[in-house]
Amino acid sequence: MTRLLARLSQRLERHLPEQRLFLRSDTTTRFVRLRPVTQAVALTAVTGFFAWGIIATSILLMDAIGSDNLRDQALREQANYESRLNQLAMERDARARETEAAQARFTEAMERISEMQMQLLASEERRLELETGIDTLHASMRRLVRERDEARSRLEEVTQTLAAETGSTRTASDRARDTEEMLDYLLVAMDRVGQNNYDTLMDAEQARQQARHLAMENELLKDRNHMIFSQLEEALEQVMSPMQRVFRSAGVSTDQIRRLVRQGASSQTASLRPIAVSTSGSVAESPDIARANSILGQIADVDAYRRGIDRLPVARPVNAAGVRQTSGFGMRRHPLTGRQTQHNGLDWAGPRGTPITASADGVVKQAGRQGGYGNLVIIEHDFGIETYYAHLNSIDVRAGQRVSRGQRIGGMGTTGASTGVHLHYEVRVNGRPVNPITYVRAGEHVF
Repeated sequence: MTRLLARLSQRLERHLPEQRLFLRSDTTTRFVRLRPVTQAVALTAVTGFFAWGIIATSILLMDAIGSDNLRDQALREQANYESRLNQLAMERDARARETEAAQARFTEAMERISEMQMQLLASEERRLELETGIDTLHASMRRLVRERDEARSRLEEVTQTLAAETGSTRTASDRARDTEEMLDYLLVAMDRVGQNNYDTLMDAEQARQQARHLAMENELLKDRNHMIFSQLEEALEQVMSPMQRVFRSAGVSTDQIRRLVRQGASSQTASLRPIAVSTSGSVAESPDIARANSILGQIADVDAYRRGIDRLPVARPVNAAGVRQTSGFGMRRHPLTGRQTQHNGLDWAGPRGTPITASADGVVKQAGRQGGYGNLVIIEHDFGIETYYAHLNSIDVRAGQRVSRGQRIGGMGTTGASTGVHLHYEVRVNGRPVNPITYVRAGEHVF
């Protein structure tokens, strides 16, 4: 070791010759010898100290700049998310206005159909009355002809009897003249009856033509209504199918959705009530009315589904940039104990303080610390659904507070039984944990 130091000192002496530091007092003078190795160690220490100061200052500056960039990026993401929510709300309102306009046009068309049907029924009743009148005229003509023949027979019998008894030509002439007058009267009456019969037949023919014309218009109207109904049914099918897939994916019955949403509604929209047309006699309900009521029922279901989706936790609880999913639902190896255990939710990792938002409208059931969950927020939603947000760094809501979808409830943290900054998110239905990814994927079909 001594030889190594001596050799090193010889090499350093070329650049760092030996120096002496004199210390003078009142009576004596002393000096300190600074060998090359000592000078090299001192220079190395001073250089390392300055280098460490420069590196630490650079790290602090980079950390400050990076924090500002992340904060600005988070604010921009939040602004974009809120803008997207507003745009979706505007689109939803536009679809609702289009549905109401289509319903108004449909109601107007059904009123016109009802008027045409009433006109057709009136024309059919008029035709029946005309046919009855024609039959009555025919019966009257046959009766008059029969009475005329009977009168002629009686006249001939009376004439022969008077001629045989009296032999008077004057009486026969008078009787002949009376008979001619009677015949003239009968002929005039028959001409009048014939003219009335002709006029009645013409009226009946016009009524038949008008009935055929109304029947053709009714058929055309039925074809046009069929096309309108078909288009409405196809449009409703395109709207309802994605919503029904959402409820099937989320494990919620569509019958339950319709029942609960309609129970919560104060009154049914007047435009969605079934159409009721009063009829008399044996006239049955029109098939178009039944089909229209079926479409109105489907429109009411669409409105119920839309309200139901708004009440399901289908939104992601964290949407900031740089967030990634680290663990799914099901059996896994516990990061602390190392044993295989059931994981009842989803985990997302990200920077500390990342905004955590409510996945649906609801009421905060709990907001505080709870065992291994750390800082925990529990929100109660409709249909017996609850959502859990665990390991939060901060809590921005309180128990009993009503929150809306997308509202911030806290910041991401690592409180409780946690190995790093992340969000543990659970969805429970009637107290039973279910896979949250089912609801998240279901929401991707709508939002």
